[in-house]
Amino acid sequence: MPLDEFTLIYRYFSALGRGEAVDLSVGDDCAILRLAAGERLATSVDTMVEGVHFPAGTFPEDIGFRAVSVAASDLAAMGARPIGMTLALTLPAADELWLHAFSQGLAAAVARYRLPLVGGDTTRGPLTITVQVLGALPVDRALLRGGAAPGDALYVSGCLGDAAAALAVLAGDWRPEPGHVEYLMDRFNRPVARIELGLALLGVASAAIDISDGLLADAGHIADASGVLLRVDPGLLPLSAALLSHPDPDQARRWALTGGDDYELLFCLPAGATAPPGCTRIGRVEPGSGVDCGLDIDIAGGYRHF
Repeated sequence: MPLDEFTLIYRYFSALGRGEAVDLSVGDDCAILRLAAGERLATSVDTMVEGVHFPAGTFPEDIGFRAVSVAASDLAAMGARPIGMTLALTLPAADELWLHAFSQGLAAAVARYRLPLVGGDTTRGPLTITVQVLGALPVDRALLRGGAAPGDALYVSGCLGDAAAALAVLAGDWRPEPGHVEYLMDRFNRPVARIELGLALLGVASAAIDISDGLLADAGHIADASGVLLRVDPGLLPLSAALLSHPDPDQARRWALTGGDDYELLFCLPAGATAPPGCTRIGRVEPGSGVDCGLDIDIAGGYRHF
């Protein structure tokens, strides 16, 4: 007998709704979440469409984990503490094997980010996953794109370009050694939202953003919002061993500068501030406008939906 919507939700998603800030989870018309005194709500939403944001045939557990990480990365970029999320799931059919694996990926992300699933919706149609995340911020603090000032240092977390390299592997344009393939595919399929880093930067960084559309494109958003010039030194970019194994260093560097889907944090620190471990200084903030990396690259040429 085919699953109806309510059975589907109860069987695969209702157990993921427990959290410290959750007064009422899945089962009623609305969830009820609780903010602590002195906090305000931060919210963001992301949609992933099969064939656009992930290849057809991607393992459902990876789709589930990736969908949550992509959305949670926006909380990290704001310095918000995760408190809950909702899921809108559009499915071609109620495939129980697929749903079981997908829910396992969701469960792994729920546990990692302490981000309970408190509600959502299911419909029939092309495979599409929309995750709305909810977070808590102090009433007087948030990481914003505006606020960078000349003299600030420019930092990035982790390594850059791995997700773009993974897409090249999927397209058959590059065949690295098996160990590097495994690493790159994990970086694309299971990106990690830098929640702890965002919390550590709250009240310290002058500006921040997560890198979803490419380093240069997202740096441009900070530059525009802050009214400054961000000068990026390509020679300082942190690259993984897998990316460094590419036979064309210029291609590896281009992926690091323009490739999206890494979900690392790009942020500015005032003079004298110390960056958290795992972060690399890649440039500085100067008077002016836009982004300059000293290379002939389309600065605004990151990922575009239209």
